[in-house]
Amino acid sequence: MTQSAKLISPRRGRHTAYNYQYILDVGAADRKAAEKFLGKVVQWTTPGKKKLAIKGKISRVHGVRGKVVAQFEKGLPGQSMGTSVALA
Repeated sequence: MTQSAKLISPRRGRHTAYNYQYILDVGAADRKAAEKFLGKVVQWTTPGKKKLAIKGKISRVHGVRGKVVAQFEKGLPGQSMGTSVALA
């Protein structure tokens, strides 16, 4: 059984958005519960006929409300926002 997480937004600053780093909602209640997801592999699959997969890895916790940051091997397109990724 694979779990899923929701892509919230790219990690960003005031002027720059990093499309290869995304903030994920993994369903954890707080920072301590989110720490167990560190190092897990995530995968976003493109919609359509080809079904290409872009893999990433959860690298750190983001904030105190259970969000995490995942680094993907290449940038995700804008259509990926709000969709789900599979946790392996």
